[in-house]
Amino acid sequence: MSSTSATDQVAIHTNGLSSGLDYLPGFGNHHVSEAVPGAVPHGRNSPQRAPLGLYAEQISGSAFTQPHAVNRRTWVYRIRPSAVHPPFRPIEHPTLRTAPAADCEPNPNRLRWNPVPFPERPTDFVDGLFTLGCNGDARTHAGIGVHVYRATASMTDRYFVNADGELLVVPEQGPLLVHTEMGRLGVAPGEIVVIPRGIRFRVELTTERARGYVCENYGNPFTLPERGPIGANGLANERDFLAPVAAYEDDDRPVELVQKFGGRLWAAGYDHSPLDVVGWHGTYVPYKYDLDRFMVIGTISFDHPDPSIFTVLTSPTESPGLANADFVIFPPRWLVGEDTFRPPWYHRNIMSEFMGLVRGVYDAKAEGFVPGGASLHNRFTSHGPDAATYQKASTVDLAPQKVADTMAFMFEARWPIDPSRQALDADFRQPDYDAVWADVRREFPRP
Repeated sequence: MSSTSATDQVAIHTNGLSSGLDYLPGFGNHHVSEAVPGAVPHGRNSPQRAPLGLYAEQISGSAFTQPHAVNRRTWVYRIRPSAVHPPFRPIEHPTLRTAPAADCEPNPNRLRWNPVPFPERPTDFVDGLFTLGCNGDARTHAGIGVHVYRATASMTDRYFVNADGELLVVPEQGPLLVHTEMGRLGVAPGEIVVIPRGIRFRVELTTERARGYVCENYGNPFTLPERGPIGANGLANERDFLAPVAAYEDDDRPVELVQKFGGRLWAAGYDHSPLDVVGWHGTYVPYKYDLDRFMVIGTISFDHPDPSIFTVLTSPTESPGLANADFVIFPPRWLVGEDTFRPPWYHRNIMSEFMGLVRGVYDAKAEGFVPGGASLHNRFTSHGPDAATYQKASTVDLAPQKVADTMAFMFEARWPIDPSRQALDADFRQPDYDAVWADVRREFPRP
């Protein structure tokens, strides 16, 4: 048995784990893990009686009849079936929105925010969610929600499950220990964690406060992009994605499970922890990834490649090559292009771009875009380098340049992201964002 920090009151049972965390490598692999040897039956999924007095339960993340390549399911062997609970009751959340939302409306303006402030009262991961925008319709499994989180307290007697979408969490400040039905994942700034739709979890803080970004993906689960002409290697490699090993909580005390369903929150009181899975096998599991392991592909001749070469994960649609959402990063890299304007060029896209910054400086903005901040450039909204960046990049001597100590990212969506009214009215929004282009001057000579 191992225990969590003093702020956590539940008993965690693993197979020999102490202070460190073990992981199972590989993206989309069929893993098998037991916190107690013999918890997973051999040769069958649902014997007449499951081993060790456990209950067999299947969690399906895809329709039963979907093709094998995209079919996701996991068999879990738990102390109690997850069906053992009283009815859910609706609860309020003043800052969480889901598409379609009445107070999230189309807006063509370029928008930018400073970091969201931390709350003064103790606030856990769920209560600290703040929606900046959304698109699509969660009930039809299309679109995304874009949120930030700010937490100052651990979830010790509270759990969360999202039936509307999977959660891609990008920490910016403070590490997180994410306890899930399949085990524990430690994630720090510079890493991400993905929690599939319908998987129960709680978030423990290991520092006084934590903050970051969340893409709530209503669409098809994130997967690796096709590499095409890049070939078999490069970008995010399968071996670097890590799933948890089995770890269970055997704790009989009153707790609350909060479920996001149909765009609102519901809560039910339990008399035990819902993270009581002793063993499991399958492909529907949470996972983490260290963004510094991304193998950057770039030009070694001239011109700035399309940013699609920086795609870590993609949520595909029925149209080949058109994503419901892409997760794209701009990590440390060398710039060597000859006779090339090296920052991102001025552009207008059919895809919409929400950007965040985990650390350092983004190479298209000289100031105003800071870690914890965010920007939104919707469909066909003109944007690109600010005036200072353009002047420097268009005149500098083009020696090889290392872009170091930075990690910017983008949630790119096929539809416009409708900003929420609370995001537009927030004190931390920058009302003068358009001014960064005001000093871009005419250089074409007048007749």
